[in-house]
Amino acid sequence: MTTKTKWIIRLCYGLGLLYISLFVQPPYHFLLLNTFLAYIPIELAFHISSKRPQNTLLFWLGILIWLLFYPNAPYLLTDLFHLSLLHPYADTGLIRLSISMWIYYIYMLIAVIPSVLLGMWSMTQVTRSIVSRYHFRHWFEIGIVGIFTTLSSVGIFIGRFLRLHSIYLLISPEWVLKPIFNMWSWQMLAFVILMTLLQSTIYLVLRVIRNSKY
Repeated sequence: MTTKTKWIIRLCYGLGLLYISLFVQPPYHFLLLNTFLAYIPIELAFHISSKRPQNTLLFWLGILIWLLFYPNAPYLLTDLFHLSLLHPYADTGLIRLSISMWIYYIYMLIAVIPSVLLGMWSMTQVTRSIVSRYHFRHWFEIGIVGIFTTLSSVGIFIGRFLRLHSIYLLISPEWVLKPIFNMWSWQMLAFVILMTLLQSTIYLVLRVIRNSKY
């Protein structure tokens, strides 16, 4: 990704977050924090490549921090359930033609779609940086993606059902460890499998598009 493209993305997110803070009303004010958190792994990936950081410790520290924040990007997919707050169906059973409702529908999709796709790009960037730096075979990339998407699905569960943000792991890890240790169940594992399947599907579709030749 070129430097120009990175700055365009930064500008779009900056303007988008400013717009949300000024014009998006409750109960959709959560978009401000969630979109900001989803942007963090994208920004972190801008600074990770096969040669950056040169120091091995800093390289893996950057990847660890990226991994802590990466689930915030696909987490936005679960925010789509909040569309029910718009009460989209009329008494007739048909979807209402309410412009204000459709405006908030667009708000949600504009926040979710770019963040999920760019989040997937950040995972690809980090994965390929590892593969290239250590000269692994290219099929090894799929294994790393599988690990990242599975861990991300666990993170999504933690955020959605335990209501713990990534930042808590950095500022108060002792406070979040107990609920994390107690969260394991068959339902939790089923949720993780489903979210891993969803993320893997999006990743594979983007990979096919990226590798397509005209």
